[in-house]
Amino acid sequence: MPIQYSLELTGTFFFAISGALAMQGKDQDWFSAAFTGFITAIGGGSLRDILLGSYPLVWIADINFLYSILAGVIVAIIFYRVITKLPKTFLVFDALGISFFTILGVEKAIGLGVRPEIAAIMGMFTAVMGGVIRDTLTNEVPVILPQRDLRYGLSVRSYCLFDYRFANTYRKKLQLINFHRGNHFNSTAFG
Repeated sequence: MPIQYSLELTGTFFFAISGALAMQGKDQDWFSAAFTGFITAIGGGSLRDILLGSYPLVWIADINFLYSILAGVIVAIIFYRVITKLPKTFLVFDALGISFFTILGVEKAIGLGVRPEIAAIMGMFTAVMGGVIRDTLTNEVPVILPQRDLRYGLSVRSYCLFDYRFANTYRKKLQLINFHRGNHFNSTAFG
C-alpha cells in the first residue's frame, strides 16, 4: 500500500473521529454522530475534487474510504466517554486530520497540473472545509474563524504554499505532517 494512500485513509479516520466527537454535549445518537463524522471526513476532499474536476470523487471510487470513516465513527462512539475526558481531545483529532490533509490536498492538486498557488488553496480547502461544514451543521462557529485561532488559519495557508514546494520525498512530507500537527495543536490548545 503506497504511503500517500495510507495517509489519506488515516486522515479520513481522524476526521471521522473529530466529526463524531463534535456531537458531544448535543442530543447525540448513532446516526447524527455517523453523519457528522462522514461529512467531516469527506467534505474538504470532495470540495477540492469538485473544484478541480477530478471525478469520480475519491470516496465514491474507493470503498476503503467508507470503511475508514466507519472505523473512525465506531471508535468515537465506543470510546466516547474515555476520549471526551481527555483535555482538548476534539482539537487533537482535528489537528491530526488537518496535518494529513493539508499536504495531501496540495499534492493531489499539483498532480492534477495546477499552479502551486492554486494547489496551496486546494490544500487549505482539503484540510479545513470538512471541519467548517461540521461546525456549521452543529451550530458552532467554525474553529478557524474565531480571532483566537487566526494563527491556525494563517498557518495552514502559509504551510501549504511554502513547505510543500520543498518537500519532494515522502520522508520530508511525513516530517511536515508531524510539524503541522504540532504547530496546529499548540496554536489551538495553548494559544
